[in-house]
Amino acid sequence: MSTPPDVVVLREGTEGLSMESYASTLRKRLPERTVALARTPKQERELIADARVATGIELEPELAEAAAKLELFACVYAGTDHLRVDELSSRGVAVTNASGVHAPGIAEQSIGSMLVFARRLHEGWRRKENAEWRHFQSFEFADSTVTVLGLGSIGRAIAQRLAGFEVETIGIRYTPSKGGPTDEVYGFGKRAIHRALSRSDYVVVACPLTERTRNLLGNAEFATLPPDAVVVNAARGGIVDTEALVAALRSNQLRGAALDVTDPEPLPADHPLWTLENCLITPHTGGHTPKHWDRLADIVAENVDLLDAGEELVNAVQTP
Repeated sequence: MSTPPDVVVLREGTEGLSMESYASTLRKRLPERTVALARTPKQERELIADARVATGIELEPELAEAAAKLELFACVYAGTDHLRVDELSSRGVAVTNASGVHAPGIAEQSIGSMLVFARRLHEGWRRKENAEWRHFQSFEFADSTVTVLGLGSIGRAIAQRLAGFEVETIGIRYTPSKGGPTDEVYGFGKRAIHRALSRSDYVVVACPLTERTRNLLGNAEFATLPPDAVVVNAARGGIVDTEALVAALRSNQLRGAALDVTDPEPLPADHPLWTLENCLITPHTGGHTPKHWDRLADIVAENVDLLDAGEELVNAVQTP
């Protein structure tokens, strides 16, 4: 009879990232443990029956039922709103997330998106495709005001990397008294957000999607922003009212938007956002770098040791 695995890597992976690579990385971090990759639904059910730890995107109800000895589910996403955390907790299964794993890549992409609009690199690319050697006016990013909505791991990484660009930064967080790496910090109150938006050349969305933040940026907020402002969404599509965004971009109420996430997602091929030249779209790839699995494997490996020691886990998700 084979030895039950300590960690089971579930088969469903994220686009562009191989779960085989993840399993291989975990084995290097846990050389004295057994890490098994489930390649089929049948293997998932068989392997998880005796495993203490499982990791993947989601733990379906039937798998949770089969996981009699499971103590930890390590989600490979930072957001866990798709998980039944309370149900897993009632079964004695702790849940952790990948918070912070994506921050460096998303921060770099967010800053890159702002530079695209500041230097109008998208216009340069368009003219290159047309073999058109004709001057166009670009701008300077320095002396801009950048508002970062959310000062979690991603928001902090963005603000820290902005420090060398000679821009003013405003951070929005639920507890502004805690401060942050931005020049100013406001709360998430409606009046405070509008006060920040009225001064913003760029707005980067970096907060979680909750009932409070759903459609946080809509018609009223776009009306408050200066008409040459750019919105960068690096968090979740539902934080921005898509219909309001399309209307603002079409009417030049905004200079542009850079979206790594959309609502709906995936974005349908016939969606109007695809047709707008002032909208840059990437398919939720901001955090997908070769270092993704390294960072996540570090967290999971540490938590396996913490489980043995009976100590508090890293990146633990609280029940609702």
